[in-house]
Amino acid sequence: MTSPSSTPLSYKDAGVDIDAGDALVDRIKPLAKKTMREGVLAGIGGFGALFEVPKRYKEPVLVSGTDGVGTKLKLAFEWQMHDTVGIDLVAMSVNDVLVQGAEPLFFLDYFACGKLDVDTAARVVGGIARGCELSGCALIGGETAEMPGMYPAGEYDLAGFAVGAVEKSKILTGQNVKPGDVVLGLASHGVHSNGFSLVRKVIERAGAELPATLDGQPFREAVMAPTRLYVKPVLAALAKHPHSKDAASPGGIKALAHITGGGLLENIPRVLPEGTAAHLKKGSWPQTELFAWLQKVAGIDDIEMNRTFNNGIGMVVVIDAAEAAACAATLRAEGETVYEIGAIAERGTGAAVVVG
Repeated sequence: MTSPSSTPLSYKDAGVDIDAGDALVDRIKPLAKKTMREGVLAGIGGFGALFEVPKRYKEPVLVSGTDGVGTKLKLAFEWQMHDTVGIDLVAMSVNDVLVQGAEPLFFLDYFACGKLDVDTAARVVGGIARGCELSGCALIGGETAEMPGMYPAGEYDLAGFAVGAVEKSKILTGQNVKPGDVVLGLASHGVHSNGFSLVRKVIERAGAELPATLDGQPFREAVMAPTRLYVKPVLAALAKHPHSKDAASPGGIKALAHITGGGLLENIPRVLPEGTAAHLKKGSWPQTELFAWLQKVAGIDDIEMNRTFNNGIGMVVVIDAAEAAACAATLRAEGETVYEIGAIAERGTGAAVVVG
Protein backbone atom coordinates (compact mmCIF):
# COMPACT_ATOMS: atom_id res chain seq x y z
CA MET A 1 0.00 0.00 0.00
CA THR A 2 1.35 3.43 -0.98
CA SER A 3 1.70 5.81 1.94
CA PRO A 4 0.30 9.37 1.56
CA SER A 5 3.79 10.79 1.80
CA SER A 6 4.93 8.81 -1.23
CA THR A 7 1.94 9.65 -3.47
CA PRO A 8 3.18 11.80 -6.38
CA LEU A 9 1.97 15.40 -6.35
CA SER A 10 1.70 17.46 -9.53
CA TYR A 11 1.71 21.23 -9.90
CA LYS A 12 -1.97 20.92 -10.80
CA ASP A 13 -2.61 19.14 -7.48
CA ALA A 14 -1.06 22.20 -5.82
CA GLY A 15 -3.54 24.45 -7.62
CA VAL A 16 -1.56 25.65 -10.64
CA ASP A 17 -2.84 24.52 -14.04
CA ILE A 18 -0.08 24.90 -16.63
CA ASP A 19 -2.42 23.73 -19.41
CA ALA A 20 -4.89 26.51 -18.57
CA GLY A 21 -2.03 29.03 -18.74
CA ASP A 22 -1.03 27.72 -22.15
CA ALA A 23 -4.63 27.92 -23.34
CA LEU A 24 -4.79 31.55 -22.24
CA VAL A 25 -1.60 32.40 -24.14
CA ASP A 26 -3.13 30.87 -27.27
CA ARG A 27 -6.22 33.08 -26.78
CA ILE A 28 -4.09 36.19 -26.17
CA LYS A 29 -1.74 35.95 -29.16
CA PRO A 30 -4.25 36.97 -31.88
CA LEU A 31 -5.47 39.83 -29.65
CA ALA A 32 -1.93 41.10 -29.17
CA LYS A 33 -1.21 40.76 -32.88
CA LYS A 34 -3.82 43.44 -33.62
CA THR A 35 -1.80 45.93 -31.57
CA MET A 36 1.50 45.51 -33.40
CA ARG A 37 3.18 48.70 -34.64
CA GLU A 38 6.52 50.00 -35.87
CA GLY A 39 9.32 49.21 -33.48
CA VAL A 40 8.17 45.76 -32.32
CA LEU A 41 10.99 43.26 -32.84
CA ALA A 42 9.71 40.44 -30.64
CA GLY A 43 6.52 40.29 -28.67
CA ILE A 44 4.53 37.75 -26.67
CA GLY A 45 6.14 34.36 -26.09
CA GLY A 46 9.75 35.21 -25.34
CA PHE A 47 11.43 35.79 -22.01
CA GLY A 48 11.64 39.48 -22.85
CA ALA A 49 9.89 41.65 -25.41
CA LEU A 50 12.05 43.65 -27.83
CA PHE A 51 11.20 47.11 -29.09
CA GLU A 52 13.25 49.49 -31.21
CA VAL A 53 12.57 53.21 -30.76
CA PRO A 54 11.34 54.47 -34.17
CA LYS A 55 14.10 56.16 -36.16
CA ARG A 56 11.99 59.29 -36.71
CA TYR A 57 12.97 60.35 -33.19
CA LYS A 58 16.19 62.41 -33.18
CA GLU A 59 16.69 62.71 -29.41
CA PRO A 60 14.18 60.27 -27.92
CA VAL A 61 13.48 60.37 -24.20
CA LEU A 62 11.64 57.36 -22.80
CA VAL A 63 8.72 58.02 -20.45
CA SER A 64 7.34 55.20 -18.30
CA GLY A 65 4.22 54.74 -16.22
CA THR A 66 2.58 52.03 -14.15
CA ASP A 67 -0.83 51.74 -12.51
CA GLY A 68 -3.70 49.42 -11.70
CA VAL A 69 -7.49 49.55 -11.71
CA GLY A 70 -8.05 49.70 -7.96
CA THR A 71 -11.25 48.74 -6.18
CA LYS A 72 -13.27 49.13 -9.35
CA LEU A 73 -12.34 45.47 -9.73
CA LYS A 74 -14.57 44.59 -6.77
CA LEU A 75 -17.60 45.67 -8.81
CA ALA A 76 -16.26 43.82 -11.86
CA PHE A 77 -16.23 40.62 -9.77
CA GLU A 78 -19.65 41.24 -8.23
CA TRP A 79 -21.34 42.22 -11.49
CA GLN A 80 -19.32 39.86 -13.73
CA MET A 81 -18.26 42.78 -15.94
CA HIS A 82 -14.75 41.90 -17.08
CA ASP A 83 -14.67 43.21 -20.65
CA THR A 84 -13.64 46.82 -20.07
CA VAL A 85 -11.41 46.82 -16.97
CA GLY A 86 -8.51 46.06 -19.31
CA ILE A 87 -9.21 49.35 -21.09
CA ASP A 88 -9.05 51.06 -17.70
CA LEU A 89 -5.70 49.41 -17.04
CA VAL A 90 -4.18 50.69 -20.27
CA ALA A 91 -5.70 54.15 -19.99
CA MET A 92 -4.40 54.80 -16.49
CA SER A 93 -0.81 54.38 -17.66
CA VAL A 94 -0.88 55.70 -21.23
CA ASN A 95 -2.76 58.86 -20.22
CA ASP A 96 -0.08 59.50 -17.59
CA VAL A 97 2.71 59.01 -20.14
CA LEU A 98 0.88 61.34 -22.53
CA VAL A 99 1.02 64.17 -19.99
CA GLN A 100 4.77 64.51 -20.64
CA GLY A 101 4.01 64.93 -24.34
CA ALA A 102 5.01 61.33 -25.06
CA GLU A 103 3.61 58.90 -27.59
CA PRO A 104 2.93 55.52 -25.91
CA LEU A 105 4.98 52.83 -27.64
CA PHE A 106 4.33 49.58 -25.83
CA PHE A 107 2.47 48.07 -22.88
CA LEU A 108 2.88 45.10 -20.57
CA ASP A 109 0.30 43.67 -18.19
CA TYR A 110 0.35 41.62 -15.01
CA PHE A 111 -2.70 39.44 -14.23
CA ALA A 112 -2.70 37.61 -10.89
CA CYS A 113 -5.31 35.22 -9.54
CA GLY A 114 -5.79 32.30 -7.19
CA LYS A 115 -7.18 29.95 -9.81
CA LEU A 116 -7.05 30.79 -13.50
CA ASP A 117 -10.37 30.99 -15.31
CA VAL A 118 -9.35 31.14 -18.96
CA ASP A 119 -12.59 32.70 -20.18
CA THR A 120 -12.51 35.49 -17.59
CA ALA A 121 -8.82 36.17 -18.15
CA ALA A 122 -9.34 36.26 -21.92
CA ARG A 123 -12.13 38.84 -21.48
CA VAL A 124 -9.84 41.00 -19.35
CA VAL A 125 -6.91 40.74 -21.75
CA GLY A 126 -9.26 41.41 -24.65
CA GLY A 127 -9.96 44.77 -23.02
CA ILE A 128 -6.24 45.38 -22.56
CA ALA A 129 -5.62 44.67 -26.24
CA ARG A 130 -8.49 46.96 -27.23
CA GLY A 131 -7.07 49.74 -25.07
CA CYS A 132 -3.67 49.33 -26.66
CA GLU A 133 -5.18 49.35 -30.14
CA LEU A 134 -7.12 52.56 -29.42
CA SER A 135 -4.05 54.29 -28.02
CA GLY A 136 -1.64 53.13 -30.73
CA CYS A 137 0.71 51.17 -28.49
CA ALA A 138 1.74 47.55 -28.81
CA LEU A 139 0.85 44.87 -26.27
CA ILE A 140 4.19 43.07 -26.36
CA GLY A 141 4.33 41.10 -23.15
CA GLY A 142 3.07 40.45 -19.67
CA GLU A 143 2.66 37.89 -16.93
CA THR A 144 -0.18 35.66 -15.81
CA ALA A 145 0.37 34.47 -12.25
CA GLU A 146 -1.77 31.70 -10.79
CA MET A 147 -1.17 31.71 -7.02
CA PRO A 148 -3.40 29.35 -5.03
CA GLY A 149 -4.47 30.77 -1.70
CA MET A 150 -3.48 34.35 -2.51
CA TYR A 151 -6.83 35.56 -3.88
CA PRO A 152 -10.46 34.60 -3.14
CA ALA A 153 -12.23 32.47 -5.73
CA GLY A 154 -13.34 34.51 -8.74
CA GLU A 155 -11.06 37.47 -7.99
CA TYR A 156 -7.88 38.74 -9.63
CA ASP A 157 -5.62 41.77 -9.62
CA LEU A 158 -4.18 43.80 -12.48
CA ALA A 159 -1.17 46.00 -13.02
CA GLY A 160 -0.02 47.68 -16.21
CA PHE A 161 3.21 49.20 -17.45
CA ALA A 162 3.52 51.64 -20.37
CA VAL A 163 6.59 53.08 -22.08
CA GLY A 164 6.43 56.05 -24.43
CA ALA A 165 8.84 58.37 -26.20
CA VAL A 166 9.07 62.10 -26.72
CA GLU A 167 11.62 64.31 -28.43
CA LYS A 168 13.81 65.88 -25.77
CA SER A 169 12.98 69.35 -27.10
CA LYS A 170 9.23 68.65 -26.84
CA ILE A 171 8.94 67.39 -23.27
CA LEU A 172 6.07 69.10 -21.48
CA THR A 173 7.15 70.36 -18.07
CA GLY A 174 4.65 73.16 -17.44
CA GLN A 175 7.48 75.51 -16.51
CA ASN A 176 6.39 78.15 -19.05
CA VAL A 177 2.79 78.25 -17.84
CA LYS A 178 1.95 81.85 -17.00
CA PRO A 179 -0.99 83.96 -15.82
CA GLY A 180 -3.48 84.46 -18.66
CA ASP A 181 -3.06 80.97 -20.11
CA VAL A 182 -6.33 79.16 -20.72
CA VAL A 183 -7.39 75.90 -19.06
CA LEU A 184 -9.33 73.52 -21.30
CA GLY A 185 -11.10 70.48 -19.86
CA LEU A 186 -11.71 67.28 -21.82
CA ALA A 187 -14.81 65.39 -20.73
CA SER A 188 -14.45 62.08 -18.93
CA HIS A 189 -16.43 58.91 -19.59
CA GLY A 190 -17.55 58.83 -15.98
CA VAL A 191 -15.76 57.89 -12.77
CA HIS A 192 -12.90 56.23 -14.72
CA SER A 193 -10.74 54.31 -12.20
CA ASN A 194 -10.45 56.49 -9.11
CA GLY A 195 -12.80 57.01 -6.18
CA PHE A 196 -14.37 53.55 -6.31
CA SER A 197 -14.00 52.92 -2.60
CA LEU A 198 -16.48 55.79 -2.16
CA VAL A 199 -18.59 54.68 -5.16
CA ARG A 200 -19.02 51.27 -3.56
CA LYS A 201 -20.03 52.86 -0.25
CA VAL A 202 -22.60 55.01 -2.08
CA ILE A 203 -24.06 51.94 -3.81
CA GLU A 204 -24.21 50.17 -0.45
CA ARG A 205 -25.96 53.18 1.14
CA ALA A 206 -28.48 53.42 -1.72
CA GLY A 207 -29.41 49.76 -1.28
CA ALA A 208 -32.33 48.83 -3.53
CA GLU A 209 -32.92 52.48 -4.48
CA LEU A 210 -30.57 52.47 -7.44
CA PRO A 211 -31.47 54.43 -10.58
CA ALA A 212 -32.30 52.31 -13.63
CA THR A 213 -30.24 54.54 -15.90
CA LEU A 214 -27.72 57.37 -15.66
CA ASP A 215 -26.68 59.55 -18.58
CA GLY A 216 -28.60 57.36 -21.00
CA GLN A 217 -26.92 54.10 -19.94
CA PRO A 218 -28.04 51.24 -17.71
CA PHE A 219 -26.84 51.95 -14.16
CA ARG A 220 -24.07 49.36 -14.06
CA GLU A 221 -22.72 50.32 -17.47
CA ALA A 222 -22.61 53.99 -16.45
CA VAL A 223 -20.68 53.15 -13.28
CA MET A 224 -18.27 50.79 -15.06
CA ALA A 225 -17.68 52.92 -18.18
CA PRO A 226 -13.97 52.58 -18.96
CA THR A 227 -11.44 55.36 -18.56
CA ARG A 228 -11.29 57.52 -21.67
CA LEU A 229 -8.16 57.16 -23.81
CA TYR A 230 -7.00 60.67 -24.69
CA VAL A 231 -3.85 59.64 -26.55
CA LYS A 232 -4.65 60.08 -30.23
CA PRO A 233 -6.67 63.34 -29.95
CA VAL A 234 -4.11 64.98 -27.66
CA LEU A 235 -1.15 63.89 -29.80
CA ALA A 236 -2.95 65.44 -32.79
CA ALA A 237 -3.41 68.67 -30.82
CA LEU A 238 0.26 68.66 -29.75
CA ALA A 239 1.29 68.30 -33.40
CA LYS A 240 -0.88 71.28 -34.45
CA HIS A 241 -0.25 73.45 -31.41
CA PRO A 242 3.29 72.60 -30.26
CA HIS A 243 4.78 74.29 -27.26
CA SER A 244 7.30 76.97 -28.15
CA LYS A 245 10.45 77.06 -26.00
CA ASP A 246 10.97 80.71 -26.89
CA ALA A 247 11.08 82.40 -23.46
CA ALA A 248 9.91 85.68 -24.99
CA SER A 249 6.85 84.11 -26.62
CA PRO A 250 6.10 80.63 -25.23
CA GLY A 251 2.92 79.64 -27.07
CA GLY A 252 1.09 76.41 -27.82
CA ILE A 253 0.18 73.66 -25.36
CA LYS A 254 2.24 74.17 -22.22
CA ALA A 255 0.97 71.51 -19.83
CA LEU A 256 -1.36 68.54 -19.53
CA ALA A 257 -2.85 66.99 -16.40
CA HIS A 258 -4.49 63.57 -16.19
CA ILE A 259 -7.26 63.85 -13.61
CA THR A 260 -6.97 60.72 -11.48
CA GLY A 261 -6.84 60.18 -7.70
CA GLY A 262 -6.99 63.58 -6.04
CA GLY A 263 -9.26 64.98 -8.74
CA LEU A 264 -8.96 68.45 -10.21
CA LEU A 265 -7.74 69.99 -6.96
CA GLU A 266 -4.63 67.85 -6.57
CA ASN A 267 -3.65 66.90 -10.13
CA ILE A 268 -3.58 70.30 -11.84
CA PRO A 269 -1.02 71.75 -9.37
CA ARG A 270 1.41 68.96 -10.32
CA VAL A 271 2.03 70.69 -13.68
CA LEU A 272 1.98 74.33 -12.57
CA PRO A 273 5.11 76.35 -11.80
CA GLU A 274 5.49 77.88 -8.35
CA GLY A 275 3.56 81.10 -7.89
CA THR A 276 0.72 80.25 -10.26
CA ALA A 277 -2.78 78.90 -9.69
CA ALA A 278 -5.61 77.58 -11.83
CA HIS A 279 -8.87 79.50 -11.40
CA LEU A 280 -11.68 77.26 -12.62
CA LYS A 281 -15.13 78.67 -13.30
CA LYS A 282 -17.86 76.72 -11.54
CA GLY A 283 -20.54 75.64 -14.00
CA SER A 284 -18.28 75.95 -17.04
CA TRP A 285 -18.71 72.23 -17.58
CA PRO A 286 -21.87 70.21 -16.84
CA GLN A 287 -22.22 67.80 -13.96
CA THR A 288 -23.42 64.47 -15.32
CA GLU A 289 -26.29 62.51 -13.83
CA LEU A 290 -23.77 59.98 -12.49
CA PHE A 291 -21.77 62.53 -10.53
CA ALA A 292 -24.92 64.34 -9.37
CA TRP A 293 -26.28 61.05 -8.03
CA LEU A 294 -22.98 60.20 -6.29
CA GLN A 295 -22.83 63.64 -4.68
CA LYS A 296 -26.44 63.52 -3.51
CA VAL A 297 -26.30 60.04 -1.98
CA ALA A 298 -22.85 60.57 -0.45
CA GLY A 299 -23.92 63.97 0.90
CA ILE A 300 -20.57 65.59 0.11
CA ASP A 301 -19.77 69.16 -0.91
CA ASP A 302 -18.30 70.47 -4.17
CA ILE A 303 -14.77 70.56 -2.76
CA GLU A 304 -14.87 66.87 -1.88
CA MET A 305 -16.34 66.04 -5.30
CA ASN A 306 -13.48 67.83 -7.05
CA ARG A 307 -10.89 66.19 -4.78
CA THR A 308 -12.18 62.61 -4.90
CA PHE A 309 -13.46 62.29 -8.47
CA ASN A 310 -12.61 63.72 -11.89
CA ASN A 311 -16.16 65.15 -11.67
CA GLY A 312 -16.59 65.16 -15.43
CA ILE A 313 -13.12 66.31 -16.58
CA GLY A 314 -10.62 63.57 -17.35
CA MET A 315 -7.79 65.57 -18.91
CA VAL A 316 -6.77 69.21 -18.59
CA VAL A 317 -4.90 71.18 -21.27
CA VAL A 318 -3.14 74.44 -20.40
CA ILE A 319 -2.52 76.52 -23.52
CA ASP A 320 -1.58 80.02 -24.56
CA ALA A 321 -4.74 82.14 -24.74
CA ALA A 322 -4.10 83.10 -28.38
CA GLU A 323 -4.33 79.44 -29.46
CA ALA A 324 -7.01 78.20 -27.07
CA ALA A 325 -9.94 78.39 -29.48
CA ALA A 326 -8.02 76.73 -32.31
CA CYS A 327 -6.77 73.97 -30.00
CA ALA A 328 -10.29 73.33 -28.73
CA ALA A 329 -11.45 73.05 -32.35
CA THR A 330 -8.67 70.55 -33.11
CA LEU A 331 -9.63 68.41 -30.13
CA ARG A 332 -13.32 68.52 -31.03
CA ALA A 333 -12.50 67.46 -34.60
CA GLU A 334 -10.69 64.46 -33.05
CA GLY A 335 -13.82 63.47 -31.14
CA GLU A 336 -13.28 65.12 -27.76
CA THR A 337 -15.87 67.09 -25.81
CA VAL A 338 -14.02 70.25 -24.77
CA TYR A 339 -14.86 72.98 -22.29
CA GLU A 340 -13.00 76.18 -21.49
CA ILE A 341 -13.02 75.78 -17.72
CA GLY A 342 -10.72 78.51 -16.46
CA ALA A 343 -7.44 80.37 -16.64
CA ILE A 344 -4.07 80.59 -14.93
CA ALA A 345 -3.52 83.42 -12.44
CA GLU A 346 -0.94 84.59 -9.92
CA ARG A 347 -1.27 82.39 -6.87
CA GLY A 348 -0.55 84.82 -4.06
CA THR A 349 -1.55 83.30 -0.73
CA GLY A 350 -4.48 81.32 -2.12
CA ALA A 351 -4.89 77.69 -3.14
CA ALA A 352 -3.25 76.21 -6.23
CA VAL A 353 -6.70 75.46 -7.68
CA VAL A 354 -9.70 77.68 -7.02
CA VAL A 355 -13.17 76.70 -8.20
CA GLY A 356 -15.70 79.49 -8.02
